[in-house]
Amino acid sequence: MTAASDMMGGRSATTAPAAIELRGISKAFGPVQANRNINLNVPKGTIHGIIGENGAGKSTLMSILYGFYKPDSGQVLVNGQPISIADSQTAIRAGIGMVFQHFKLVQNFTVLENIILGVEDGALLRPSLSKARGVLKQLAAEYQLNVDPDEVIENLSVGHQQRVEILKALYRQADILILDEPTGVLTPAEADHLFRILEGLRDEGKTIILITHKLREIMDITDDVSVMRRGEMVASVKTSETSPEHLAELMVGRKVLLNVEKTPAAPAAPAAPVLEVRNLTMTDDEGVQRLRGIDLDIRAGEILGIAGVSGNGQTMLLEILGGYPPKGSKVAGEIRMNGQPLPIGGRGCDAAQRRRAGIGHIPEDRQVEGLIMDFAAWENVAFGYQDAPEFTKGMLMDNAAIKADAEAKMERFDVRPRNANLAARNFSGGNQQKIVVAREIERNPDLLLIGQPTRGVDIGAIEFIHKRIIELRDAGKAILLVSVELDEILALSDRITVMFDGRIMGERLPENTTTGELGLLMAGVTDTAHTPDDAGIPPESAHVETLPQEPA
Repeated sequence: MTAASDMMGGRSATTAPAAIELRGISKAFGPVQANRNINLNVPKGTIHGIIGENGAGKSTLMSILYGFYKPDSGQVLVNGQPISIADSQTAIRAGIGMVFQHFKLVQNFTVLENIILGVEDGALLRPSLSKARGVLKQLAAEYQLNVDPDEVIENLSVGHQQRVEILKALYRQADILILDEPTGVLTPAEADHLFRILEGLRDEGKTIILITHKLREIMDITDDVSVMRRGEMVASVKTSETSPEHLAELMVGRKVLLNVEKTPAAPAAPAAPVLEVRNLTMTDDEGVQRLRGIDLDIRAGEILGIAGVSGNGQTMLLEILGGYPPKGSKVAGEIRMNGQPLPIGGRGCDAAQRRRAGIGHIPEDRQVEGLIMDFAAWENVAFGYQDAPEFTKGMLMDNAAIKADAEAKMERFDVRPRNANLAARNFSGGNQQKIVVAREIERNPDLLLIGQPTRGVDIGAIEFIHKRIIELRDAGKAILLVSVELDEILALSDRITVMFDGRIMGERLPENTTTGELGLLMAGVTDTAHTPDDAGIPPESAHVETLPQEPA
């Protein structure tokens, strides 16, 4: 089964109309054809996955369905009826709800206030709040979406904020839910709980459209899956009749290595660590302690992975190690690089000093910290290293040499399009990441700090980036890897530490631990000696309920 236009989401057509049917949807942005003649059928009461590489057109297609864009041509049918979705309010009235990857919640409002925002019954809020409280109680009981209606959003864990987003859609009587990368910031236990919620919604007759790059999730939770590539729908199949390997090949157009191939680490002599961190603490400008006595060692020829839910101090650790502690913060402790002390604040503590010490840094947010989006690719490839001897002529930068170097790096790292004069913003997320990875890896650092190396990156680019990281380790370099993706941490790391609430919760070897054990450590649960791999979500009283959130 491959032709999407001949399929009903991988099922045989029935007399009942599909919840969603798209016929010949096309959408262009100038010369870029984002969607081309898309046909899609999503049967009622199913969970339908949509996957594809970065730039495949998934987000554009869902934005059309939710009313953010109008198609250039084609037709949308909801429950068998043609509909013109002019805006998101039209989509909501048609029973379509969307849970975005970045939540649309007012942080200093309560759960109840967020639920009714935009759908108040009148000028007086009290009747609306009273009505919402009753409906919320019913929805929470029916779909296992328990959350305190009077709690302020900023005090909730990421998993519970996501529940609020789902409750918002259900309160607006959505029968069709679109979820965009819903597990990117969840612990494994929270992700499992979300899947149980989605299965419950499906069993009650709701229709779920799930956009994700995680093939394991597609295989575990969906009934059917559609694959997009370069703006076209290339296949729709029944999930039970496919495999991760087949889906990856459909996405990329070639066979993809899903498992990271690496030999056991062989830390280089001498045994002294490349990086030593002792009793590192950090208090932010509001007096909140964000790092609490961090101790780390990393030796040459090994990857130390740091797992944890986003917002538990990993970002600030990377910033301090990278030479730019958060503004107004107070940092104490000791950092040594190749036996030499490094400044941790004040004069002399900056990214340039860290580079001179042999530290490279692939930051968590490539667009904010890794690239200057309006600068050309060739300028970004030299960013931070523009004073290197090979890039200068006397007192001036040698632009010709920088361009030649950038073109060679773009060739070796398969950056597409291969045009060094294009501004960084004109590359897809995956290719932006490759520009940053190429710049930092090819400077041959003694220590490479890596934050979320494959966030928002498609499966083909993930394979490529993972290979480059392993090659650097095998060349005898030390690597500190921070990722919220447990599969990535387990696949790449030689040792794993887990952070929660600014602390190191424990250290594990990948071969001697499980995702369940790591997930509980990520939630602040320390008694994990005999935790099964399928451990459920911690009880409501566990620390996961009050995960601190780092400021944006």
